[in-house]
Amino acid sequence: MTDFLFQDTHGSHIVSPGKVAQLLGLSPGDLASAAGVHQNTLTACPQSPRVQAFLRDIVNVLNEAKETFGDDELPIAWLLNEPLSAFRKKSAWELIAMGRGQDVLAYLHSYSAGFVG
Repeated sequence: MTDFLFQDTHGSHIVSPGKVAQLLGLSPGDLASAAGVHQNTLTACPQSPRVQAFLRDIVNVLNEAKETFGDDELPIAWLLNEPLSAFRKKSAWELIAMGRGQDVLAYLHSYSAGFVG
């Protein structure tokens, strides 16, 4: 996760919206829309609690998916595209945008433990 962090002017470590968008192959506008904020918020106020919670959920889910699937490329495609039957065919991306990142993490934990799949 440290690849996505930078220090703001107050010395706090925050997740970089630009780096997350680049990794996912999304425009800043698409990332802002999913986060439920205006695109300018990503650059003018990236430390916003709403933006940071959204970005941290993405990074945490990607890290957990990488551990679960044992692959560097698969987690991104899975996050953005895979319909999850346990969540009425919503993707992890859609769930995170709905504020359900912790549910996705719990799903991945249970998947890696052999309880779903």
